[in-house]
Amino acid sequence: MTPTSIPNDGLPVPQRYGAIIAIALGITVSVLDGAIANVALPTIANDFHASPAASIWVVNAYQLAITISLLSLASLGDIFGYRRIYQTGLLVFSITSLFCALSDSLATLTVARVLQGFGAAAIMSVNTALIRIIYPQRFLGRGVGINALIVAVSSAAGPTIAAGILSVASWQWLFAINVPIGIAALLLGLKFLPPNPTRSQGQRFDFTSSVMNALTFGLLIIAISGFAQGQNHLLILGEVVALLIIGWFFVRRQLSQPFPLLPVDLLRIPIFSLSLGTSLCSFSAQMLAFVSLPFFLQNTLGLNSVDTGLLLTPWPLATMVMAPIAGRLVERYHPGMLGGIGLIVFSFGLFSLSLLPPEPSHLNIIWRMLLCGAGFGLFQSPNNHTIITSAPRNRSGGASGLLGTARLLGQTTGAAMVALMFNLFPEHGTHASLILAGTLAGTGALVSLLRMTQKTSSQKAAENLKS
Repeated sequence: MTPTSIPNDGLPVPQRYGAIIAIALGITVSVLDGAIANVALPTIANDFHASPAASIWVVNAYQLAITISLLSLASLGDIFGYRRIYQTGLLVFSITSLFCALSDSLATLTVARVLQGFGAAAIMSVNTALIRIIYPQRFLGRGVGINALIVAVSSAAGPTIAAGILSVASWQWLFAINVPIGIAALLLGLKFLPPNPTRSQGQRFDFTSSVMNALTFGLLIIAISGFAQGQNHLLILGEVVALLIIGWFFVRRQLSQPFPLLPVDLLRIPIFSLSLGTSLCSFSAQMLAFVSLPFFLQNTLGLNSVDTGLLLTPWPLATMVMAPIAGRLVERYHPGMLGGIGLIVFSFGLFSLSLLPPEPSHLNIIWRMLLCGAGFGLFQSPNNHTIITSAPRNRSGGASGLLGTARLLGQTTGAAMVALMFNLFPEHGTHASLILAGTLAGTGALVSLLRMTQKTSSQKAAENLKS
């Protein structure tokens, strides 16, 4: 079956299932690669005779490339079609994964990771927009729920999967395994993914805004990371000043554009901006826990990497169970209420982890991990559904790009705050990180509950039908 243009209500079966698998495979490898290399950094540094500080760029280069290009690629999706951008991203990601596996120095690996990050950004920038045209409107909540599940589990399970691969193969296979998966997703995409049903008339790519966007978000991440790691304060101040100047001109330019690269017009929709705020809080909290907990489990409790991975696994498993359930619940209940409850449970789980006794049993750790995962899963699906459906259909690319940007900024900020907590509290870094994570999740819960005063797109549509 070849892709067909779908007016407004999704793809027919079985084309829908083929498209879902294509999306799932692409987003899995692109999100997974953001976390999977962490476990192998010591081995990579030894192989290339590099310092630990230099080897961190294997991770940072990938995240930075995604963050600075995500909104630009989302804009290209609105102009040229989400399917085309997604398939290009899969092709670039697959080729550069092979380059990563064949790298013979840290410099070539870092360059390959930058290029791989651009491919991943193309995949992430439009995947949620594609979900909106793959699923019928009545099943959109479930579709977003499945997508949220894949993102959350892929992000959370990175260290566990990496440990499994490294137990039987070299670090190069962390990247080489992406090649057959990427090719399979590309072939499925060519066969099943649909073209855009509607496009924005007269929209053109704004190269100047793209450069300003890259500089704004790049400087933001560099300044946050530099502050957390105790770099020279004058240098950080210079980065912040440059960020504020460029960012001011960037936002001002966006306000004058009919199709802004940074969709500031979408931020004027209250439920949209509140949902982005909760997303930022939740992913910051998640990364604060994920990055800090292994230090407690290994350095304080003396567990090995395998036991650490197993004790972290209940989190993504609980998310895996809860996210599809939340995707169905959002079809019946207000996403602000579901998200608020989910983040309250998430916050409770994080605070309970911070109160672990000095020598906890495995069961004592596992039930707290399950709470965190279940709360996060209950929150994320309704939140993503709200973000993507509160934007006009022909602006789905911009909404999808902002959703991905909020997630990446949250993760980057959370990881940087872990470094800050360990610098401020050398003996209790994990404890401080978990308290901060619980506070952020609680703040996100309050913001989410505020959304209950705003009508969702489904409620507005129902009122229009009645009138």
